[in-house]
Amino acid sequence: MTEAALDDPQSTFSGTREVDPRYRLNEAALDAWMAANVAAYAGPLTVRQFKGGQSNPTYELTTPSAAYVLRRKPPGVLLPSAHAVDREFTVISALHAQGFPVARPHALCTDEGVIGSIFYVMDKVEGRVLWDLKLPGMTPDQRRAIYDAQVDTLARLHSFAPESIGLSDYGKPGNYFARQVGRWTKQYQASETHPIPDMDRLIAFLPQGLPPEGPTRIVHGDFRLDNMILAPDAAEVRAVLDWELSTLGDPLADFSYLLIAWAIPATLRNGLAGADLKELGIPSVEETVARYSEKTGSPPPANLDWLFAYNLFRLAAICQGIAGRVRDGTAASAHARTMAAQVEPLAAGAWSFARKAGA
Repeated sequence: MTEAALDDPQSTFSGTREVDPRYRLNEAALDAWMAANVAAYAGPLTVRQFKGGQSNPTYELTTPSAAYVLRRKPPGVLLPSAHAVDREFTVISALHAQGFPVARPHALCTDEGVIGSIFYVMDKVEGRVLWDLKLPGMTPDQRRAIYDAQVDTLARLHSFAPESIGLSDYGKPGNYFARQVGRWTKQYQASETHPIPDMDRLIAFLPQGLPPEGPTRIVHGDFRLDNMILAPDAAEVRAVLDWELSTLGDPLADFSYLLIAWAIPATLRNGLAGADLKELGIPSVEETVARYSEKTGSPPPANLDWLFAYNLFRLAAICQGIAGRVRDGTAASAHARTMAAQVEPLAAGAWSFARKAGA
């Protein structure tokens, strides 16, 4: 996402805090559910909330012998199809069985009576979440190794044929970009707080330039560095997090979403545009495209301007959803207002790429 730069995003977003009063759990009910549904669980249970995350409240569950993570739907009125933690549980269950780096899932609870909304529990994976794409404090070789591991992990995800791992019905096949443009248009309009002309222009333009249809693969939907846990001292991806937006679709959507970091200003923690990539040791867009193409055996994308316009439009729609939750009092992060303020800059960026794409 695109929060404004913070002095120390690593400490701002890392770790846990006391549970927000809006998202307190019935800990006794949760303890009883864990005892009945999580193998080898033994309390007492300590609950804290993770600082990071914008959408689904996420909690650290600690016992004397183990640590878990709980992801839940937020309470309150929600946008249609949003906060699909049950889908997250389905996809990580399938991927964990293939040895793909995700946390080991334990159980899904669809009974809203336990803590007030549906949730699932998985292992807590120890390691690093890196919040600043410039990777301050690292050597050029360390940075390059992390970026290579990120691309290799995405290429591996896109190597799975959904039907071969039990996910043939995880999404609709075909017309992915058309359906996504329609979905995010509806989500944006459902959360709209004031007119934004660039968004209206994008809603009219994007359906006209849809890219050729690619293979159907598992699409993460929010694949970026701070949605991964890396080993404490190596460029090894131990777990990919936050599968809320995952579905079946065109792998170019995931890959081009990863690439927009190179188009976002380096003054933001999740941007690289304007940074001295060679000095930092961070691969260029061209090097990243070449590595992904080599790992997947696919040709480089030929329509990056449209893909960048689409991805920035989608981000703007997501941030508008956060703006709607700020308005409604259901936003899950202390930084949600900052996120909501990014809608118009993202829309302007998207429109600039749309114009390069022929708008």
